[in-house]
Amino acid sequence: MKELKIGGLTIPVPIIQGGMGVGISLSGLAVAVANQGGVGVISAAGLGFVHRNPALDYLQANIEGLITELRRAKEKTQGIIGVNIMVAMSNFADLVHTAISEKVDIIFSGAGLPLQLPGFLKPGSITKLVPIVSSGRAAKLICEKWKSVYNYLPDAFVVEGPKAGGHLGFRKEQIEDSHYSLEEIVPQVVSEVRVFEDDYHQEIPVIAAGGIYTGEDIFKIMQKGAKGVQLGTRFVTTEECDASMGFKLAYVNSRESDMEIIQSPVGMPGRAINNSFLEKVKQGLKRPVKCPFHCIRTCDVSSSPYCIITALYNAYKGNMRSGYAFAGSNAYLADKITTVKEIFRELVDDFQSAMTRFQSLPPHSE
Repeated sequence: MKELKIGGLTIPVPIIQGGMGVGISLSGLAVAVANQGGVGVISAAGLGFVHRNPALDYLQANIEGLITELRRAKEKTQGIIGVNIMVAMSNFADLVHTAISEKVDIIFSGAGLPLQLPGFLKPGSITKLVPIVSSGRAAKLICEKWKSVYNYLPDAFVVEGPKAGGHLGFRKEQIEDSHYSLEEIVPQVVSEVRVFEDDYHQEIPVIAAGGIYTGEDIFKIMQKGAKGVQLGTRFVTTEECDASMGFKLAYVNSRESDMEIIQSPVGMPGRAINNSFLEKVKQGLKRPVKCPFHCIRTCDVSSSPYCIITALYNAYKGNMRSGYAFAGSNAYLADKITTVKEIFRELVDDFQSAMTRFQSLPPHSE
């Protein structure tokens, strides 16, 4: 695998660990990935729950929690640390300001178009900005907007396909449509981005995400133009992942038939591992709740059968009867708890094997 460059940062192994919210990817997992030469990513979602403080309201605790996790990470690694901040979060602006002030290496931002993101940078800011998109059209729009308003182009793009875990940037009918597969949309984003690279002489690498699990998967998507990959699900079943053992075992014990698409209270489809909690939701046994948090702008509590952040926090703590695990389409492939170091070794070895097989093929063979 070739090293990946993002806005002057050099990533020795072109693997970004996906940001997984409400406690799944905190400083523990991020540091382990960064120490292996990838990009470790802390999710800003739900930190107000993970770092509860009676003296602060939820949104204030979220900010304090982000500061705590970023500082813990910086103390334990010289590697590259990013933070994932969803556009849909109610205090998006505060969290972005905080991440930049703490000198995080990269902000990854999706769940909406981060059209104003460069406006948060100050003179001397070192933080790189990487939008998460699911179409070439969105990438083009962001490039045009950022360049015209801020004279800034994205330092990279993450392209997330419909096999990802958690909230998906697709309509339900698009998720199984091959026209929206990662293999289709990566070349589209690469093509749109290349126009801006050529016009402004700036490299904007495209990072592929969603359903990537093996080194062979990495090799194949790089053949489509990706310069790096983002993996979330693969890192959940590691000793270093910040989730409870109960959460990790939900992956290990799952079957392919357990992977299902749900309609999230935030108004988007998502992929999760089916369990008793989700079965009760389907049966109408869950009831709407009052919302004391207002964590996501798009969440309509009046029509929601449950509070999503409470459900995800319960799962993070291992209480799967009162919550559920978001997961990518290949989560069922996990059969044991391993380490981040071992996963990196497997991915690199599998990538090398796939490349060797490809190079040994006769010309023009598929």
